[in-house]
Amino acid sequence: MLEELGKSHTVKAFTYSRQYPSLLFPGKTQYVGPDDEAVKVDAEPVVDTVNPFSWRKAARKIRAWKPDVVILRYWMSWFAPALGVIARHCGCPKVIALIDNALPHERHFFDRPLAKWFFEACNGFITMSPSVSAELQDMVPDGRFDEIPHPLYTHFGSKIPKEEAEDRLGLSHGPRNLLFFGLIRDYKGLDVLLEAFRGLDERYRLIIAGEPYGSFDKYEAIIRTLPGKDRIVLHTDYIKDSDVKKFFSAADLVVLPYKSATQSGIAAISYHFDIPLVTTLTGSIGCAVQEAGTGIAVPPGDPAAVAGAIERYFNEEGVADSCRAAIAAEKERLSWKNFCNALVDFAESI
Repeated sequence: MLEELGKSHTVKAFTYSRQYPSLLFPGKTQYVGPDDEAVKVDAEPVVDTVNPFSWRKAARKIRAWKPDVVILRYWMSWFAPALGVIARHCGCPKVIALIDNALPHERHFFDRPLAKWFFEACNGFITMSPSVSAELQDMVPDGRFDEIPHPLYTHFGSKIPKEEAEDRLGLSHGPRNLLFFGLIRDYKGLDVLLEAFRGLDERYRLIIAGEPYGSFDKYEAIIRTLPGKDRIVLHTDYIKDSDVKKFFSAADLVVLPYKSATQSGIAAISYHFDIPLVTTLTGSIGCAVQEAGTGIAVPPGDPAAVAGAIERYFNEEGVADSCRAAIAAEKERLSWKNFCNALVDFAESI
């Protein structure tokens, strides 16, 4: 978004010096390491969510820059106090919240009041799915917002041949590769996928790639009971940006068995690499996949339905070709240019 807006506007990015205190952070690290080949972003690290003095400092820096529009990215209530202070003191007449989740997937009693306090400081909102729009309207009935679909992530490089990707991952050739990718959290339904994999034969291999946020013990317990456990490949460390293309290039199908969801960044990566999806009818993602024809959506929490959808994708004539053709159409629609043009139009309308 920063790159696309920068083609026709003057932009400046501010970021976090610390997002979470170590005590509350469930992963291994919240920082990009020196060996990560992530795209370098020229952003000034100024906001420490634990230090309220930094919130006013960030607001002063923004105010000194004199922007016409301030865009604040929001995805969970932990950030509401800091962002609420910044929104109220940055001195900009147009503060827009770009909202991934109005309310988090794993909820607490304080999520709603904190989110509402932040939202009340904003002049407008960009949502990326109908379910988030509905949550926002419930909390801010008179709020001005525009719903713009989540664009594709394109910064992970180009797809490489499947066999080459398998070689880089140390995998044999031949099996149908199912990919579960992303941070491992309960609402994402990895346990459902593992139970679904119980019913799949030796033609299938499951690749699990992502850092667990919390204990991985319950998933390991399920894996130990599976007859095909030797066909499950675990990469449960932080995945560097430069490694993402290896996993998606090796995959034949991405499986997102979410128990709850809004939109999904993993779907955006899948489309970039031309990989269809099996997902669930929860939040907005399943409906979006179903309507676009980019995969198969089934009821949430049903391992047999997930397994059936996987079998259907590979074995029913024409399904795979149809899904891939639909992805090509979605890639045209979900561009960063379209997203940013709509965002600017909305900002000008406030």
